[in-house]
Amino acid sequence: MSDKTGNDGKGKTLGLRGGGTETSHVRQSFSHGRSKSVTVERKRKRVVVPKPGAAGSGQGGGRSKGGKPAVPDVEMQRRLKALEAARAEEQERSAREREEEERRKEEMDRLRAEKEQREAEERAREEARLAAIEEKRRKAQEATAEKASGSAKPKQRRAPAEEAAPDPAAAQAQEARVASGKVAPKTGHGTAPKKETKEAPRKPARGKGDDNRRRGKLTIAQVTGGAAGGRQRSMAAMKRRQEREKRKMSGGSQEREKVIRDVQIPEAITVQELANRMAERVAAVVKALMTNGIMATQNQTIDADTAELIVEEFGHKPVRVSDADVEDVIVTEEDREEDLQARPPVITIMGHVDHGKTSLLDKIRQANVVSGEAGGITQHIGAYQVTTEGGAVLSFLDTPGHAAFTSMRARGAQVTDIVVLVVAADDSVMPQTIEAISHAKAAGVPMIVAINKIDRPAADVNKVRTELLQHEVIVEAMSGDVLDVEVSAHTGEGIDKLLEAIALQAELLDLKANPDRAAEGAVIEAQLDVGRGPVATVLVQKGTLKRGDIFVVGEQWGRVRALINDKGERVEEAGPSVPVEVLGLNGTPEAGDVLNVVPDEARAREIAAYREGLAKDKKAAAGAGTSLDQLLAQAKASENVSELPIVVKADVQGSAEAIVQAMEKIGNDEVRVRVLHVGVGAITESDVTLAEASGAPIIGFNVRANAPARESANQKGVEIRYYSIIYDLVDDVKKAASGLLSAEIKETFIGYAEIKEVFKITGVGKIAGCVVTEGVARRDAGVRLLRDNVVIHEGKLKTLKRFKDEVKEVQSGQECGMAFEKYEDLREGDVIEIFETEEIEREL
Repeated sequence: MSDKTGNDGKGKTLGLRGGGTETSHVRQSFSHGRSKSVTVERKRKRVVVPKPGAAGSGQGGGRSKGGKPAVPDVEMQRRLKALEAARAEEQERSAREREEEERRKEEMDRLRAEKEQREAEERAREEARLAAIEEKRRKAQEATAEKASGSAKPKQRRAPAEEAAPDPAAAQAQEARVASGKVAPKTGHGTAPKKETKEAPRKPARGKGDDNRRRGKLTIAQVTGGAAGGRQRSMAAMKRRQEREKRKMSGGSQEREKVIRDVQIPEAITVQELANRMAERVAAVVKALMTNGIMATQNQTIDADTAELIVEEFGHKPVRVSDADVEDVIVTEEDREEDLQARPPVITIMGHVDHGKTSLLDKIRQANVVSGEAGGITQHIGAYQVTTEGGAVLSFLDTPGHAAFTSMRARGAQVTDIVVLVVAADDSVMPQTIEAISHAKAAGVPMIVAINKIDRPAADVNKVRTELLQHEVIVEAMSGDVLDVEVSAHTGEGIDKLLEAIALQAELLDLKANPDRAAEGAVIEAQLDVGRGPVATVLVQKGTLKRGDIFVVGEQWGRVRALINDKGERVEEAGPSVPVEVLGLNGTPEAGDVLNVVPDEARAREIAAYREGLAKDKKAAAGAGTSLDQLLAQAKASENVSELPIVVKADVQGSAEAIVQAMEKIGNDEVRVRVLHVGVGAITESDVTLAEASGAPIIGFNVRANAPARESANQKGVEIRYYSIIYDLVDDVKKAASGLLSAEIKETFIGYAEIKEVFKITGVGKIAGCVVTEGVARRDAGVRLLRDNVVIHEGKLKTLKRFKDEVKEVQSGQECGMAFEKYEDLREGDVIEIFETEEIEREL
C-alpha cells in the first residue's frame, strides 16, 4: 500500500520540490594548518502545491469567493526564484572556502620547503667547515710525521682524479643507510616522496661539492669558519702563526730566550696587574695560583708574599715596594752650591687687629688695599711683590690680625724669611701681638718691630718697647738685637728706614735658591672661583713654576693652565719667592699644602690618590679608635647639651678654617655650636637640602646663594644669613646659641604662714586657717608646705581668702584661709613658705 503523499514511505515531503532538507559541507580552518569539515543541514519552508483535480472540491475552503486559487502562481514563482538564488549563493561561498583552503595549504608547503632548504644549506656549510678542519689536521699530522722521519723528499700530493674518486667505504655506508630507511633514495626526478623527506636525517647526501674535504687548497674563511659567521682570528694571531712557521722553516725549533724582568710588588696587587707586570698570560698566573692552593680570579687581590712566590715561579725577579714609594718621584735632594742664585726675601706683616698692618703695606706698595676690605680689616692672606727705589725686590704677605685667624698667622710665619711686627704706639702690645711673637719664635725667623701710628697724640713709643721686654723681645734701642723702626702709615714717615732695615736683614740672611729645577711652593690661600674654578695662591720657594707644568698639591693635582701675579697680569713663569695665583687644579686644596711639580700626569694622579686614601684611613682610624665607654660617655653628655647646627660656606679656604675654629670656641657645658658642613664657594642647592634636613641656618661669608639655591631656600623655609665681617658673624652666632641656654631662675622669699586649724568644706575640699607670721602672702606666689622643716609639697595656691572675700595678698599678723591646688594633706602646725620666682636670661 503506497502513501498518499507519493513518497513511498520514505519520508513526508508534503509537496516540497527537491526534498525537505538541504545538506552542505563547510570546512573550518584553525591555526597551524589544522582544518575540520562540518555537515550543515538547512531546512526549507514547506510550499503546498495544489493538485490539478482539487480545483472543484469545496472542502477546506480551497477557493476564495471569486473562485481564484489560494496561492497565486506569481507568488510561487517568486519563492522558487529566491530559493534558487540562495542555493547559488551557498555554492559560491563553498567554492570560495575551498579556494582559500587550497591557497593556505600551498603557503604552508612553501614555508616548509624553504625551512628544509635552509637546514640543508646549514648542514652543507657545517660539513664543509668540518672537512676543512679535518684536512688541516691531516696536513699537520703529515708534516709532523715527515719531520720525525727526517726525509728530505716531500710527500707527493694525490692526483686530482684520485681525490675526486668516491670512497668505496663511504658508498657502502650510504647504501646501508638507504636500505635501513634512514636516507631517502634518489628518484629519477631527484626528489624523494614528501613523507620520507620529513624522516630524513640532519646530514643530507653529498652532492656536487663533495670533494671540498679532499681538496688541499683552503681559504682563511674556511679554516676559521668565517662562512658560517663564527669567531674569526685576529691579525695578531695570524702574525704569531706566521712567525712560528718561519722559525720552523729555518730549522730553529728552539724557543725564544725568556726575558727576565724586575717585577715591582706592592703590599697588595690584583692578579691581572701582576700578570701585566710579568708580561705573562693571566690564565697562566691563575693556574699557578691554583697549583699553590690559592683560588683567585683575575680581579681578586693577593698579598705581597703570594705575589713574590708567583713571580719567582715564573722566573722573574721580585722587587718589594711600599705604597709610599709613589712619592719618591718628587725631587727632594739638596741643590748644589754652584746652582744657587740670590732670591728676594719673603716678609710677613703680623700684629694685632687695627694696628695698621695693611695701611703700612699700602704705603709701601702705593696702593689702597684697605678700601677693598670689608669693615677695613684683613680677612685673607694677601701676597704682593714690591720693587723699592733702590731696585730691591721684596715679597710681602699680609696676614689678618683678628683672633679667629690664628692658623693664617701661623701659616704666614712658616713660609716667611722675615717677620715685621706692627705695634700701634697708642695701643701698645695686645693679645694678637703676643701671639704673632710666639709664631715668629716658633718658626725661627728674625723679627723687625715697626712701631706704627707715631703721629697720634697718644703715641708712647717707650711704652711699646718696655712691654715688648716682658715677651723677651729686646729692641736695639734697649740694647738688644731686634731692629725697631718708628713709622707712620698715615704720613709715610719712617717707611724708607723700614725698607732699609728689611734689606739689611735680608742681606745678613743671604737668601738663595735654585731656579733651574722642578718647582716647589706653599699654598698661602685657596678658593673656588665661579668663573675660573679652583684657584690657589702659591708662594714659589724652589725652582720655577711654568705654564703647562703638571703638579700635585696635597690631595689634589692639576696642570698649570694660567699664572696670575699680584697685579692681575698673566705671566708665563714664576721663580723663587714670587707669589702667583695658579689655575688648573682638579679640586680646591687646603691652605698650607705643599705644591710639587711631577714628570707626568699618571704620577700626579697616583700620588693624589695615595694621599687621599691615606687621609681617609686616618679619619677612619680616628673614628675606630674610640672605645665603647667613650662612645657611651659622649652620648650621655650630648643628651644634656643643646646644639646649634650651622652650615658654613666661605669665599676662601683660610676664612672657612678661621670660622670653624671660632665656632668651636663658642659654648659651654649646656650649649655648643656644631658645624655640619664647611665649604668654599657659592651656596648651592645641596647645601640648602642639608640645612633643611638638620634644621640649620646657612652662614655665607663673602659668598652668595645661586638662583636655584635661593628658590629652594624660599620653598623649604631655610634661613640664609650673609656676612662680610667675622666680628658680626661670631657675635650673631653667640646670641643664637645663648637663646638655647635655659634661663636662670631666682627665688625670693616673701613670707611665712602657720596653719592653726583645718576645715573641710563640701564641694571645695580642705581649707587651712592660717596666720601670716612673717612677710606677706600673695595669691599668685609659689608655696611650699613644711612639716617638721621638711618640704612635703610645692605648688600654687588655689584660693586665698580674708574672711569670706577672695584677696590678692594678706599682710603679716592677719588671719586668712588657704587652699592648695591638687593637694589636701594639710595638718595643724604645718608651716607654709611663700616665695616668688624670677627668670634671668643667660649669655655665653
